Amino acid sequence: MHTATHSRSGDGTGGALYTPEERRRRDNSPWTIVQGVLAPIQFLIFLCSLALVLRYLATGTGEWAADISIVAKTAALYAIMVTGSIWEKVVFGRWLFARPFFWEDVFSMLVLALHTAYLVMLLGAFGTVEQRMMVALAAYAAYVINAGQFLLKLRAARLQTAQTMAAAG
Repeated sequence: MHTATHSRSGDGTGGALYTPEERRRRDNSPWTIVQGVLAPIQFLIFLCSLALVLRYLATGTGEWAADISIVAKTAALYAIMVTGSIWEKVVFGRWLFARPFFWEDVFSMLVLALHTAYLVMLLGAFGTVEQRMMVALAAYAAYVINAGQFLLKLRAARLQTAQTMAAAG
């Protein structure tokens, strides 16, 4: 989810999260809305899938439901990553690793790698079901951390907007 950025000291923005031009591009981009819709959908899929994975690990039942839910979560992740990179290109002029999102994008690569490792295990019949579910849990833990990074940026962007409006008001 790419809906905010962080402070950029030394770049002439005075610590602002967005330059005025970046804010205009962000506000006018349909990809901002796409990100705002996909993020909560992905989170809801994650919650359902987490419950199914934990149920399987606790009871040994529901392997198929857990696998389907993880595939759905991974598809949602891929969708948000592709549209997020388009958003980043529109707003910052780079597909990935724009300075305001560098560390979030780096950590997103770990999230993608873990989700993809799960798919490789599933489709290639590598490892046990339990091992595959543990990889999914590792992917989910990384996802929660990454989502937290983006939520902190969203909060910072909202605070910047409020400060800007107060100063202009």
